Amino acid sequence: MELKITELTKRFGDFTAVDHMNLTMTGGVYGLLGVNGAGKTTLMRMLCTLLRPSGGNITWEGRDIFSMGADYRRLLGYLPQDFGFYPEFTVQDYLLYIASLKGLRPAVAKKRTRDLIAQVGLLKVSGKKMKKLSGGMKRRAGIAQAMLNDPTILILDEPTAGLDPNERIRFRNLISELSENRLVLLSTHIVSDVEYIAKEIWLMKDGRLLQRGTAEELTSSMTENVWKCHAGKADVSGLMKQYRISNIRTESDGAELRIISEKKPLPGAVMTEATLEDVFLYYFGEKAGDEHAEI
Repeated sequence: MELKITELTKRFGDFTAVDHMNLTMTGGVYGLLGVNGAGKTTLMRMLCTLLRPSGGNITWEGRDIFSMGADYRRLLGYLPQDFGFYPEFTVQDYLLYIASLKGLRPAVAKKRTRDLIAQVGLLKVSGKKMKKLSGGMKRRAGIAQAMLNDPTILILDEPTAGLDPNERIRFRNLISELSENRLVLLSTHIVSDVEYIAKEIWLMKDGRLLQRGTAEELTSSMTENVWKCHAGKADVSGLMKQYRISNIRTESDGAELRIISEKKPLPGAVMTEATLEDVFLYYFGEKAGDEHAEI
């Protein structure tokens, strides 16, 4: 099981959305982490053969995915960030309809639909119209449609966008469960989506891969970059303009700051262990006082 990206590039006119990326995926969950506009969706659409690259190639077990055609698409399950559905269809009818589009035999479609409705926790609403579902339930129905053909490769684009914390946890657990014996690529800008379930996390910005590794490897690479310190109320504004600050806790006599800096920011600052949120801020954040800040 190997999905390989070699020198993959996608240009739209003068704009380069994906810039010479090289990655190899085997089984398990991979997290693609970056802010909006990083090129994540363009990369995923190429992996799903919905866009052709401007350069480079993508291979599955050594074969070019675009030359494989339907043979590759049979291996693939895809949940786009905005997936379409007929609002008047019930959950069950929607899944049966998608199953027919995917070419599943009626008997197989009925069994897969029944099993997946149970697996994603939609049994109680299986006869409910799609337009009546909550955002979290719609995303679960989206996962079910992506799983109808029992894919070897499951690609999920911002699957938890707009969900509350409880639904994000439920979704994360479901993705972890579905990752057994398949390859799952999950793109997100929410750190907690991938922190505990991804075997490897990729940090992507402006179409390029900035860093990659396990959550532990990424945080351990910043052992000397995260500081805790106390500052007076009058000093906080200036520090926010000077440094990336991942957390501020207000206290009666000032504030406790968590600062991302390669040098000791204040005389009393103490080095502390990095989190994946600190890593995200280090690579993608801006100082709070900067224009177009993305904290």
